[in-house]
Amino acid sequence: MYDCVSVNCVSSEKMEVDISLSPRVSSLKPSKTIAITDQATALVQAGVPVIRLAAGEPDFDTPAVIAEAGMKAIRDGYTKYTPNAGTLELRSAICHKLKEENGISYTPDQILVSNGAKQSLLQAVLAVCSPGDEADYAGTIGVIIPAPFWVSYTEMARLADATPVILPTHISEDFLLDPKILESKLSEKSRLLVIGTPSNPAGTVYPRKLLEQIAQIVAAHLRLLVLSDEIYEHIIYAPAIHTSFASLPGMWERTLTVNGFSKAFAMTGWRLGYLAGPKHFVSACGKIQSQATSGACSISQKAAVAALGLGYAGGEAVAAMVKAFKERRDYLVQTFGELEGVKISEPQGAFYLFLDFSSYYGTEAEGFGLIKDSSSLCRYLLDKAQVAVVPGDAFGDDTCIRISYAASLSTIQAATDSIKKAMTALKPAVAV
Repeated sequence: MYDCVSVNCVSSEKMEVDISLSPRVSSLKPSKTIAITDQATALVQAGVPVIRLAAGEPDFDTPAVIAEAGMKAIRDGYTKYTPNAGTLELRSAICHKLKEENGISYTPDQILVSNGAKQSLLQAVLAVCSPGDEADYAGTIGVIIPAPFWVSYTEMARLADATPVILPTHISEDFLLDPKILESKLSEKSRLLVIGTPSNPAGTVYPRKLLEQIAQIVAAHLRLLVLSDEIYEHIIYAPAIHTSFASLPGMWERTLTVNGFSKAFAMTGWRLGYLAGPKHFVSACGKIQSQATSGACSISQKAAVAALGLGYAGGEAVAAMVKAFKERRDYLVQTFGELEGVKISEPQGAFYLFLDFSSYYGTEAEGFGLIKDSSSLCRYLLDKAQVAVVPGDAFGDDTCIRISYAASLSTIQAATDSIKKAMTALKPAVAV
């Protein structure tokens, strides 16, 4: 039966709406860091005193000089669209920074400013990876990702219909990629190697000598590019030194460098990152951006110019934050070093500790149940210690959990006291 009104005929029978989703979306895993952070926030709002050490967000305010530049932009009416690639003022400032601090030369048309480094990374993957890259070649790979890895790398590869292949690393080797393992997995069809240094979640800083070994391997594979995620470059602890992959001999043409302002300058909410690389690749990323978001926020770009004007590596403002992060790291390393059965790799950068608690897997916790993996351990800590941390399986290493020390030292001390109390109620199931 149909009810006809004017020229439109509508069935009187109820029609089912097709709620199917794209296979591309269905293949994605939701971010566990965001999920756990949201869960902890909901508990706090419900009155549960949860200590949140899950999010990767500095607890400091944006430095006053940067904030004032943003407010001045608003007062001056600098609130219109900007060019898709970013303002010439900011791109020129980024070129100067990369030359002075990283030893890499670019021109403004080789820079693309985006709404956060995450967008820069995604667009780079989409621009250079073909659907099913290498999926038809047994034993070969599309996007090469050392584990532990930032949670979004693998999902970005899937969004590009490429094949993420994980290369294991070990806590005993400070989670550094073994060049021999990399070389054994490469073929003439390999497309993209993702390197994060300093890394999330382990705070690993790749020494220059190791990067040079990796560069020699990359040079032997004509199709292989490198996506270098350097968002934590200024949050680094002596004697570790940051090396930009593009600065290595022969790697400028092969490297897409991603950086931004969220971490070092405590500008997470300003949403601003950038890509630097050969014009051919940067223009391709710009094409994607032009059809997605267009240019980044004009106000944030003015603030970013001020950030880059603070001095080498962010000047005193960033140095003060790094000093506080180091104090927290040292406290955590010492404290967890006293806990039975825990393995530690001391982070050389970023603000995360990636701890191996796997000796406790197989333990039965009274009133909770079996702790069998990193996810159940994190649920136990949320339940018994009221501390939110992230399971290592989100980062490709189920033996560990990630603790963010982007929180005050007093908050961290309270959290570690609670964690130690909860863990000492258990005994490692495996001798260490």
